[in-house]
Amino acid sequence: MDLLTDIATTLVAQMQKPTLAFLIGGMMLAALGSKLEVPEPVYKFVVMLLLLKVGLSAGISVREADLLALALPAVLAALVGIAIVLIGAVTIAKLRGVSHMDGMATAGLFGAVSASTLAAGMAMLEAEGIRYEGFIGALYPFMDIAALVTAIVLARMAAARKAATSKNLQGGTITMGGGGGFGGGFDGKMVGGILRDTFQSAAISALVLGLALGIFARPDAVYESFYEPLFRGLLSILMLIMGMEAWSRLSELRKVAHAYVLYAITAPLVHGLLGFGAGLIAHHFTGFSAGGVVLLAVMASSSSDISGPPTLRGALPEANASAYVGSSTGLGTPVAILSIPLWIWLADLVIGV
Repeated sequence: MDLLTDIATTLVAQMQKPTLAFLIGGMMLAALGSKLEVPEPVYKFVVMLLLLKVGLSAGISVREADLLALALPAVLAALVGIAIVLIGAVTIAKLRGVSHMDGMATAGLFGAVSASTLAAGMAMLEAEGIRYEGFIGALYPFMDIAALVTAIVLARMAAARKAATSKNLQGGTITMGGGGGFGGGFDGKMVGGILRDTFQSAAISALVLGLALGIFARPDAVYESFYEPLFRGLLSILMLIMGMEAWSRLSELRKVAHAYVLYAITAPLVHGLLGFGAGLIAHHFTGFSAGGVVLLAVMASSSSDISGPPTLRGALPEANASAYVGSSTGLGTPVAILSIPLWIWLADLVIGV
């Protein structure tokens, strides 16, 4: 009964937060037939500012971190982000009725990191008096960008193969190889083109530019005076837009909603175990703290609520926002937050906190 009460309380608390509240507000406006529209140039400007802010914040964290202590956890964080997307490619993206593009976008969002969930994990550790490394925030971009880029590239590769197969069939030529996942052989030229297009896309370009400026320049003043104060307001506008879009495409999910519910409930636990395992490796080789292990598990179990949605919307516009935002923010985030005590208990059991 206590568990059910905790889940209900967490769900209510999440719905009252600006991220989910504005998303639901946008869906309600669309359901009521509102004519409210946000012009596309305004949307693009909002996304650019948001992603520049996320990149700058991450870059500043990396610049201020101890690079030697950061190296192994950063590599492991990136590998976990990639692994989560690869797991999604053979689970949610393969389920009957689920569009491969929607499945990969969902896997990408679950591979990326939620800043709010990470902050909740830090607050819990501090309340328990558990120490963690000061550079933990700098691990965020390694997992985040690795997951998003992997998801976008795999989705684009699958779409390109499907288009090529369809074209060959229409021309009377039958070719072996799949239209999704990992089948169909390796086409270096196609992969190179997709990678180039991915990094040249507006979303990834803004994210990577902010990261580079944060590391190699000194943008702290403009970050604190301009980007940080605007951030929450801009995020609320983005969620409003995505809520309206999500409602318009909700009908596409009715037949496969159970697949997303199952994935959103189980994925944070599986992903958290991956992150916990990576943290144990770092602990063994570098003395990474028990608190750091917990927070790496928290990052892996979380799903992005800031950088992920605009990045995926820009890079994979065909993907259904109802699928990846709804399953992530509506279910994945509460499960990830509720699982934080599990990672603390495991760390105490295995390492001792």
